[in-house]
Amino acid sequence: MKVHRHTFFELVYIIEGEGIHNINGNALRYGPGSLYLLSPMMVHHFTVEQLTSFVFVCFNNIYIKGVFTKDEQHNSGNWLQKLEYIFQSKQDQGAIIKNERDKPLTAAIIDAIVAEYELGQDMMKDVVQQLINTLITIVARNITIKCDAKTGGDTVALQIINYIHLNIYDPEKLKAENIADHFNISTNYISEYFKKQTGENLQQFIINYKLSLAETRLRHSNMRLNEIAFELGFTDESHLTKTFKKYRGESPAQFKKNIRTADQTEKFLPA
Repeated sequence: MKVHRHTFFELVYIIEGEGIHNINGNALRYGPGSLYLLSPMMVHHFTVEQLTSFVFVCFNNIYIKGVFTKDEQHNSGNWLQKLEYIFQSKQDQGAIIKNERDKPLTAAIIDAIVAEYELGQDMMKDVVQQLINTLITIVARNITIKCDAKTGGDTVALQIINYIHLNIYDPEKLKAENIADHFNISTNYISEYFKKQTGENLQQFIINYKLSLAETRLRHSNMRLNEIAFELGFTDESHLTKTFKKYRGESPAQFKKNIRTADQTEKFLPA
């Protein structure tokens, strides 16, 4: 396959075959059961050494915009937040599935998705959607495993990260004193402890994650800035704009304008 880039998120599963998957200049061996998450603008190509069968699951802008306009996105246990967690994880090095027990389960789900498409039975779309939801949950679980490296293997720090992801829409639960209380750590020590384990200040981590979610909405949804601010717990639109500019070096409006410019440029690049 020739070098190319996408403007959408994509899961790529290897059913059979072997070769090299080059992602952003990194040559990674692939084989049966390998699953990759590719983010927009990531450059990649496959060098096939043995006849290979691929399954591609693409999440385009229309799909993602549908995700972000559904009311159930605030249900902390639903698959939409898992999908969002995956998209924000920036997994770009190597296959995702690290849990050995998840590998045969992933293979079975992929086989079922392919079979549903090939047979085209009644309610095929509903069945495939549920299968993809399960696949998303498995991917989210394995990305959590990969996050273990960020925390130096510290279980509590990893649990704090997961707690933040789970409660990112609830400002009250994200207060340092409430996080500290939840994990039985001193309020005066919680931020120091988190930074020691992850290299990042607790509140800065929360802000950066919120801004990443804001970027996703600016890129993929039609939400107004005041709606994004309200959803992510900022005081108002002005507060979000000031914070965004402080940490990202540009306003949300400029960010969105740059996205449109990049998308237009991408259309005219050779394939």
